[in-house]
Amino acid sequence: MEELLARGLRALGLSDGGAGPLARYGALLLEKNKVMNLTAITDPADVAALHFLDSAALLTLEDFLGKSVVDVGTGAGFPGLPLRILEPSVHLTLLDALGKRVSFLQEVCAALELSDVDCVHARAEEFAAGHRERFDLAVSRAVAALPVLCELSLPLVRVGGAFLAMKSVESDEELRSARHAVELLGAEVSDVRDYAIPGTEVTHRLITLKKVRPTPVKYPRAFAKIKKAPL
Repeated sequence: MEELLARGLRALGLSDGGAGPLARYGALLLEKNKVMNLTAITDPADVAALHFLDSAALLTLEDFLGKSVVDVGTGAGFPGLPLRILEPSVHLTLLDALGKRVSFLQEVCAALELSDVDCVHARAEEFAAGHRERFDLAVSRAVAALPVLCELSLPLVRVGGAFLAMKSVESDEELRSARHAVELLGAEVSDVRDYAIPGTEVTHRLITLKKVRPTPVKYPRAFAKIKKAPL
């Protein structure tokens, strides 16, 4: 896995120095996946490409240097942990609602001796109560629809920051349906970029939503309301 990662990182124009830590992360992920459901992708080469290199591609599309970043619904740590491994200046918060996943992320951070990473067990709408507009960037590779992700993520982003949503290239209709939510929550669509994952025929999309004004204090709503009546 390490050599594959090194080649992929070089193809992205990134330093391959993070390939070793990413490979160790992959080994921890696949070992823990034997006893809890962290990923449906279990082939090491696919983990390298579809998890790590997919996450790493964000570093070629956005400036993360010295930024405070919250990964909303991080799951097994994507894209946040690969970003932090490859760009050590990132001040990272990994946010997930499942305690077992957060415990795994804490184990990974300890094993890789990653400092300045907060692994938080909380729902995003609850976390926002004490962390409104604290972060330069929010990122998410969660599978929720974009209007839902916007309401969970944009309240956490400071004015002048951005929410980066990782989506399928077939997300045109989803983006159109989210435009009302984006405006209501104080943001605007600043960029939509498709990128190829090195060593694969897979192309994904990054939707960048720039925060241009404060999010109204009534958002985010309780998750039951968000799910029942998306903005």
